[in-house]
Amino acid sequence: MTVWQLVAVGAVMLLGLVGVLVPGVPGQAIVWAAVLWWALADPGPVAWGVLIGTTCLLLLNQALKALLPARRPRESGAPRRTLTAGGIAAIAGFFVVPVVGGFLGYAGTVYGAERLRLGSRAAGWTSLRSVLRTTGYSVLVELYCCLLAVGAWLGAVVRG
Repeated sequence: MTVWQLVAVGAVMLLGLVGVLVPGVPGQAIVWAAVLWWALADPGPVAWGVLIGTTCLLLLNQALKALLPARRPRESGAPRRTLTAGGIAAIAGFFVVPVVGGFLGYAGTVYGAERLRLGSRAAGWTSLRSVLRTTGYSVLVELYCCLLAVGAWLGAVVRG
């Protein structure tokens, strides 16, 4: 696979990660399709392993969706820009501080934005808990599954 094709696959994966944050956009399917595209264009044991692992992980996420609370962003009381900023910080945080950085980025950004908006520490924490109960857990689990798939792809591309 050429460098430009790898960049295109990475761009599609980034689009899928952002799609996880936007209601109605099938972010998981986009990430999976990008991994499939890469595995078919560059067949090998590592590529097929990443594809199989991604497929299993995303299927597990679909099974877990039934156990998690449904997304209800309007009930959280936080503005959409706060939730979007939290999601973008989770994506960046996952790659800056592997694995735990995603949660830290999401929670830290939502808390910081809500503290600034509401004016007090206690109100910021209350709003963060409300956001995590209404949307955060389901968004974070779906985003983490997609981030792990993208991280596995990135590791395979850098290693190979």
